Amino acid sequence: MPDRLAEDLRKVRGGRSRKATLRVVASCAVLGFSSLTMGCAQSAEGGPQPVASATVDRPVGEPQVGTASYYARHFTGRRMASGGRFDPHSDTIAHRTLPFGTVVRVTNLNNGLSTTGTVQDRGPWTRGRIVDLSPRIARNLNMIQSGLAQVEVVPVERVEVAEAAD
Repeated sequence: MPDRLAEDLRKVRGGRSRKATLRVVASCAVLGFSSLTMGCAQSAEGGPQPVASATVDRPVGEPQVGTASYYARHFTGRRMASGGRFDPHSDTIAHRTLPFGTVVRVTNLNNGLSTTGTVQDRGPWTRGRIVDLSPRIARNLNMIQSGLAQVEVVPVERVEVAEAAD
């Protein structure tokens, strides 16, 4: 970003680009405003405490335990059952029966790591497996080396919970 700003500033000085001028002016305005507001912060001692919100996953279905695998590299860009194209950096999960769009929490039972993903495809079609995971989810569960893992899959609902700060 700083390199782009410096390049835009050179263009402005040379009178070349209106777009570059607007970018420089906007950047200066944002920087100026943020530096002004930083000095306006006040201590909240004795005043009302801010309320922080957190998102929690509330189970809404029965857990399933079984073996998970992850999509091979050659599936990148192929159509999924939901109609979209597979992206290995997505949070895609393939499940045989859960509806598309269902958010599920997947826990690797070998190491306790857990993450969430969204059902966007059907499968796996290999006997004994209950889900196929995108490589990103597999990485989060630390199962890339082994390729397979014993997992617990639970459909969840995302709920926002307000917590008072101490």
